Amino acid sequence: MSNIQYVGMTVADMEQSIKFYSEVLSFQKIKDLEVWGEDWEKLQGVFGLRMRVVQMQLGEEVIALMEYLTPKGRPIPIDSRSNDRWFQHIAIVVTDMDKAYEHLRQYNFQHTSTSPRQLPEWNQKLGGVKAFYFKDPDGHNLELIAFPADKADDKWLKQPDKLFLGIDHSAVGVKNAEASFALYRDRLNLELMLQAENYGTEFEHITCVFGSRVQVNSMKGSAGIGFELLEYIAPTTGRNMPVDSQANDLWHYQTVIAVSNLSTIAEQLRSAPCQFISPGIVKMSNSELGFSQALAIRDLDGHVLHLVEE
Repeated sequence: MSNIQYVGMTVADMEQSIKFYSEVLSFQKIKDLEVWGEDWEKLQGVFGLRMRVVQMQLGEEVIALMEYLTPKGRPIPIDSRSNDRWFQHIAIVVTDMDKAYEHLRQYNFQHTSTSPRQLPEWNQKLGGVKAFYFKDPDGHNLELIAFPADKADDKWLKQPDKLFLGIDHSAVGVKNAEASFALYRDRLNLELMLQAENYGTEFEHITCVFGSRVQVNSMKGSAGIGFELLEYIAPTTGRNMPVDSQANDLWHYQTVIAVSNLSTIAEQLRSAPCQFISPGIVKMSNSELGFSQALAIRDLDGHVLHLVEE
């Protein structure tokens, strides 16, 4: 079992972030606490940390906002682009893209996409999907996505009266999807649900990367949100994750995956294409965030995964 529970992201100003996600995107705060201690230092890989964690819910899905009270990290590079391999986003499902975009325009946010775009019908797997990339006040990548009825999960069709419904997936930039499968598919048991290519002027204006051609690899666990590996076939100029990245840097995301056999997986990961952040399985001093032990790793491209067990 691998349940992709939620994605966490490091923020600079918690109150600013709470206001943005609640007022702009209709999330509701469900948990607010501070954590510190040796267990969290080992799990996050940051010595001396004290961290405020706020969980926000939209529909059935949750995100975690993390502000490091100490030590502070670095801002997201202002020239970050969608094909840089520190790219990660969450995709928020909306019922009406035009209304959602007009709603956003009332607030302070950063465009990535020129405007919302609809993928062309010649793209059999993705045609008709509408998407818009933008950023929160810290520069974290976000996506609005609207599905045509024939490509929508049933759960997104049940609340036509709401504008913002929930989180469909998180996506990360990878250099080589086939190599990444050795971790995500073969060790973490995520199932490859769909492979497709995105390209053309509509997609270029969504990513704001000229000449974008991306292989989309949509994966799914036994429960939870989807997870996409985005391999840029072109252009190949995307930059690698900084090798000195830390969890208190604002480009840090952590994807939290619940598993039922953490000790077995930990042993298997010793020979997997990943890097351990924590020295091994960390026993938590309490289970306030829903798990009693956890393991933190980086994938081949530096994206952080927290494998947790109740």
